[in-house]
Amino acid sequence: MATRVVSILDKSDVLNGLFGVWDSIDALLAELPEAQWRAATPLPGWDVQGVVSHIIGTELFLDGVAAPEPDIDVKALDHVRNDIGAMNECWVRHLGTQSSSSVLEQFRAVTEGRRKVLKDMSVDDWNAEGFTPAGPESYGRFMRIRTFDCWMHEQDIRLAIQRPSDAELEGAASRLSLDEVAATLGFVVGKLAKAPEGSRIQFDLTGPLARSIRVSVDGRAQVVADFGGLEPTATVRVDALQFTRLAGGRPMCPARPQDIELGGDKEVAARIVERLNFVI
Repeated sequence: MATRVVSILDKSDVLNGLFGVWDSIDALLAELPEAQWRAATPLPGWDVQGVVSHIIGTELFLDGVAAPEPDIDVKALDHVRNDIGAMNECWVRHLGTQSSSSVLEQFRAVTEGRRKVLKDMSVDDWNAEGFTPAGPESYGRFMRIRTFDCWMHEQDIRLAIQRPSDAELEGAASRLSLDEVAATLGFVVGKLAKAPEGSRIQFDLTGPLARSIRVSVDGRAQVVADFGGLEPTATVRVDALQFTRLAGGRPMCPARPQDIELGGDKEVAARIVERLNFVI
């Protein structure tokens, strides 16, 4: 039986991104008027305080803290689709009635505690296989997913308070978040969009996070460095931040170019864009 290959990711690089996005969120919240904590985000049912409450709850979950009992049947809410969503909603409702200053204090406390845990973690434990939202994977991969999740929520907060990202997109968290989306594209192209055998899909991402990502379907779909001199059979060109919005099931960011250009086999390219929303 083949041994499962897990992602071995540089601990200092991932933690630099994760801690950096926590710092960025903290800086946004520190100067936020009370009214803006109640600003609606692109996520159904969640204002800014709800998003921060979700981040707090997830980090507490990783520390072994059980979710509080909800005051309603959270599974009956339209935007709750699974058990993880239900757990998230328990924290959102629990912290939703507290003052913004209290929530900010709890955000700082839990992230400070998690920093210490993660800094002290051995490399063996960091690379060890276990549960992650992407299936059995290394703890390092889990923390890259956490970086992506927190970074996406920073963008949600920025949209809610009308402070779009610009220079912040050039940091480690942005790069790692795009790395995480890129790692899923074989699944998107092959399993979800069902690109035919022999397909060569190229994603040309523009803007501050510009890069090209290539997926080849050869028995199975997987991300590749190049197509061996062959041309892509389908292309998708889009601003990189908008690409992450599509992957996370969010609306486009109005402060950035929103055009999606499809090339080659446009039917396959369109199907891939339609199936991008599975990450969150």
